[in-house]
Amino acid sequence: GRRSQLLQGLPATSTVEENAAAGVLVYTFNVTVSPLPSEGVAILPTIVNSNPLTEAFDIESEGDLEYKVVTTGNPVLDYETMPKSFDLQIFVEDTAGRTDLNVLTVQVTDKNERPVFRGNMAIQTVTIYVLEGTPPEHIYQVDAADPEKAELKYSLLPATVPFFILESGAIFSTKEFDYEKDPHSYFLNITATDPGGLNSTKTVNIKIINTNDERPYFTTKQRIYRIPEEQSPGTIVANITARDPDDEDSPSRLFYSIQSSDRYFSINPATGVLHVTGRINRDALPLQLHPNISVIVRVEDSPSGGHTSQMEITIMVEDINDNPPECNPFTFRREVNENMAPGTFLLDLRNYCKDIDVDPSNNRFNFTGLSGFGSNNFALDSTASGRLVMTESIDLENPANLGIEVYSLTVRVQDIACPNYSSKYPFYTSFDIFLCYMIYIYIRIKPVNEFFPVFSNLSYEFNVLEITKVGSSIGRVNARDKDWPPSVITYSIVAGGGTRDFTSIFWISPTKGDVKILARLDYETTQKHILTVQASDQEKTATASVTVNVLEVNDEEPVCSPNFYSFQIPVSLAVGTNINGFRIECQDRDSDPRSFRYFINEGNVNNHFTFSPSAGSNSSRLILASRFNYESGFDTNWIYRLRVYITDDNLLSARDKATHLIKTGTVTLSIRVIPNPTTVIATTPGFTVVTKRENLYSESAWYVPFVVTFGSLLLLGLLGYLGFLLATCVRTGCPPAGRVDGAPLIHFALCLSSQTMTKLNTVFDGEARDPVTGKMYEFNTRSGARRWKKSGEPLQPAPALQVTSSATDDGGQEADRAEAPGKKEPSEKRKEPTAETNPAAKPEAGQSETSERDGLRLQKQKEESEDRVLSSPVPQGRH
Repeated sequence: GRRSQLLQGLPATSTVEENAAAGVLVYTFNVTVSPLPSEGVAILPTIVNSNPLTEAFDIESEGDLEYKVVTTGNPVLDYETMPKSFDLQIFVEDTAGRTDLNVLTVQVTDKNERPVFRGNMAIQTVTIYVLEGTPPEHIYQVDAADPEKAELKYSLLPATVPFFILESGAIFSTKEFDYEKDPHSYFLNITATDPGGLNSTKTVNIKIINTNDERPYFTTKQRIYRIPEEQSPGTIVANITARDPDDEDSPSRLFYSIQSSDRYFSINPATGVLHVTGRINRDALPLQLHPNISVIVRVEDSPSGGHTSQMEITIMVEDINDNPPECNPFTFRREVNENMAPGTFLLDLRNYCKDIDVDPSNNRFNFTGLSGFGSNNFALDSTASGRLVMTESIDLENPANLGIEVYSLTVRVQDIACPNYSSKYPFYTSFDIFLCYMIYIYIRIKPVNEFFPVFSNLSYEFNVLEITKVGSSIGRVNARDKDWPPSVITYSIVAGGGTRDFTSIFWISPTKGDVKILARLDYETTQKHILTVQASDQEKTATASVTVNVLEVNDEEPVCSPNFYSFQIPVSLAVGTNINGFRIECQDRDSDPRSFRYFINEGNVNNHFTFSPSAGSNSSRLILASRFNYESGFDTNWIYRLRVYITDDNLLSARDKATHLIKTGTVTLSIRVIPNPTTVIATTPGFTVVTKRENLYSESAWYVPFVVTFGSLLLLGLLGYLGFLLATCVRTGCPPAGRVDGAPLIHFALCLSSQTMTKLNTVFDGEARDPVTGKMYEFNTRSGARRWKKSGEPLQPAPALQVTSSATDDGGQEADRAEAPGKKEPSEKRKEPTAETNPAAKPEAGQSETSERDGLRLQKQKEESEDRVLSSPVPQGRH
């Protein structure tokens, strides 16, 4: 039944001295029951089992639910020969069906015991017969032992007798006896003493006997005796008598003994009384098959050297009903599915119970008294069969049975014949004059999964902000089923929730049903996710729809094009001018184009620059707000690096700006102010692109150093070979130098450049007038590369990516600056500045016609290389 803490004070450990008499207190405990008047103890505390098995303990009531464990005295506890510890299992049940089972450990303690005589001296006074005329000799060996295995010393009283005893226990006579002169009998007090001073004394009777020459004879005529089994030791079976013709004038002094080896009986040597000394069990071998015992009794008229006679008697052992039926095991546990049909067979108790009595009239038993919690749902077919069956179907979901899974039943197993074992089995339950063996049956009703899980809602809808953190719980689903006990529901997502990058961006707790997100939500990509959630009780499943609505939040930054720009402006640029026609276009995936606001956060020294419009549009132009003033020292910077911020809060009120999420995009502008022609700038900046590479490999890749070394050697060889080819090309492929002064150096540089430079496509999408020469030139709005404008050539569309660089030749002429990731384009001839504006290009007076041709050829080569840019930056000159 229901396990409760009824035994107060248990489990516990207690001690008891060996040799404790019956009724000695071992331990006291209490039984706790409900204070309700209707409740009490149904089954008194009982020792249902012990380890090892023993009958040395019993439980007695002290009143008021207080009980004590006491010794029974049967058997007497002996520290030296018995187990030193016993585990007693104590069981109790109250009227509410609650039970408790606990263990009391009893430890037997040792005490110094008196020496114990063994053999005949242990049970009687030993009589020693000494023939007259016998010389002094050893007449008896005292046999005693100390329970603690200590060495004993022996002594003899009275000291005046003609006997002495050695410390080893050997008794000797000190004279030759004369029957007619000396006493006919001596009584010796033999004392055995242990090292602790404890002693025991036994009396030895020494009789001096007369010699004789006649054989004694038996006077008992009966030869067959009948006794019931299980007689207690000392029970008299027969009184054997005999007489000695030599003692006609006086009582015969005869000595009786049993000649056959017998463990059941012994005979008094002096009286001839045959009594029981060992257990006689008719139900065990060999008496189970051969119940008759033959005993050969011998009588002597002298303890040694006399005349003897023998007689055989037969003792027939009769069976009694001394064994109750026993069941092994006596506790049964069975499982039955709920809703089993009435009449279902559960257990056949007769297969586990038996009565070992030999006589058929004593070994019959029946099964009665089916009781216990829920016993009305079960029944026994008959008292003799012991077959337990169900009488009603049990439904765990029925409110009458809700929460009840185990039924506790008890059945009495009872002898049919009148028993005779009240002293042998004191722990059996009394029932009238009979004793009953109790069987305990626990029947567990096994639940059957009958119902499908049911969600609390047919569908769920959760609203989630798109900026909700990954791992956050966005809602919970719940499902139950009607089975008892309640099934464990496991949740899973079986469909939906996938994106282009993830199979599912949602996760559900298998046990709680919490739905969490595994990846960032994006309203601009997906506004709604529909999931199919499954609830399973391991056998049956159900599904529900979960709709996750993604709520829009301003989480996208404005993206502007271009986000980086570098250009040059003249110092005399008029206020209000749209600088180089620059305009930025911005877009925001989650904001209205009118929500943009433009302002320069960094680098706008003296506020020379502004954007128009400054807000309300997705496009804005860069305007010069104030004139430069370098002459007075008001302006000192020639290069302005502007950090432009574009926010999406233009449509928000001041109050909303404090609570709403605002995103900011950035654009970086690099503006170089070109001074007047009288102003000289020593250097112009270039740019350097640094690429960092890091190689990682596993240390276990032992072959990598070998491959790297071998590859390096091949690369060095290849570079050497390429250097050789380059030197050969330079030496054989370049035309000879001209005769004009300075021409050979320029010609060699241009030739070398033609061998090593790579032409990149450069798109010139802007134009302006050179403030020095007044000529029109084209420029790249991203990189700043420039060239003289060719007549009639339209502007080119802006490329996707540009990087600026510059180069200037030795004569001071400005080369075009261009670099872009496009394919190579054929060189286009462009007009050079005239001799009036570029005196360095004029030929010297007195040059020959050959020199003019060399100059034209040099000019043509220069024009073809103007569109080429070295892979590394070079200084830039001025027009």
